[in-house]
Amino acid sequence: MATTAGSAAGPAGPEPMPSYAQLVQRGWGSALAAARGCADCGWGLARRGLAEHAHLAPPELLLLALGALGLTALRSAATARLFRPLAKRCHLQPKDAAKLPESAWKFLFYLGCWSYSAYLLFGTDYPFFYDPPSAFYDWTPGMAVPWDIATAYLLQGSFYGHSIYATLYMDTWRKDSVVMLVHHVVTLVLIVSSYAFRYHNVGLLVLFLHDISDVQLEFTKLNVYFKARGGSYRRLHALVADLGCLSFCFSWFWFRLYWFPLKVLYATCHTSLISVPDIPFYFFFNALLLLLTVMNVYWFLYIVAFATKVLTGQLRELKDLREYDMVDTQSPKPSKAEKPLRNGLVKDKLF
Repeated sequence: MATTAGSAAGPAGPEPMPSYAQLVQRGWGSALAAARGCADCGWGLARRGLAEHAHLAPPELLLLALGALGLTALRSAATARLFRPLAKRCHLQPKDAAKLPESAWKFLFYLGCWSYSAYLLFGTDYPFFYDPPSAFYDWTPGMAVPWDIATAYLLQGSFYGHSIYATLYMDTWRKDSVVMLVHHVVTLVLIVSSYAFRYHNVGLLVLFLHDISDVQLEFTKLNVYFKARGGSYRRLHALVADLGCLSFCFSWFWFRLYWFPLKVLYATCHTSLISVPDIPFYFFFNALLLLLTVMNVYWFLYIVAFATKVLTGQLRELKDLREYDMVDTQSPKPSKAEKPLRNGLVKDKLF
């Protein structure tokens, strides 16, 4: 299978992954040099850049819109015919039964997309994970997008188009739903624009590094819902939920706050200018990626604050920091009969 990188590695082979200090020093230095060297920056240059480098045909946008509509219809059908009957058959608690369709849908989608991205990065000859700078080797405007990466882009773009609608009208409204909505918009803009400017190689790496945390989050939620099914405490689901919670916290840091900045941001901020000195819309794409990083830090601070309260005993019962639940905050203390279901690291209302 042909790749768009042109060569598997640079002249000196893959560059070692930098440290955070090197990322800041070299990335900031490259950005300042690019800003000083941009004598004609402004709307005029932006319009010319769009005309010369953006390649996105109307049929492709139509296919993306149809994909978003199709996923919305598929989710509605799966909820009515599969997820709700499953919750009823398993005798889930009413609140858990109401939440299950959203988590089940997201788990299946993220698992499929992440598995496909992992296959492309580790099961083919694409070198972008081990050598992120290679994502920009031999880059040219309007270069052909391999069908396998184009498929990943179509699936992800359709999903985030659907997710904007779903956050507003289908998902449970939570404390950070506004941030989640901004995240979906930023992600969709990144997907569409990176495809149009043919930055799909590094885009594939971004998708891979982010989807794994969502897989673990939704899997953990499902086990939380199932551990109290039928009114009895299911120790196996409780154990899996505990392990899933720990795995989710670790993967969030490792993939989104360690690998993402040191692999993706370093490549886009610094090495991209080495391969393509006049790379178009350098500041636009890096600003969006930095915004994505800020949101990752924002959610990680929730995780850390939550874990700290649990470890210090400030919370007897874990609740989802993302979720508004005024009824619970005003409800009386749980009775003794309810307490057996509240044991374990991941409690009933964690999600």
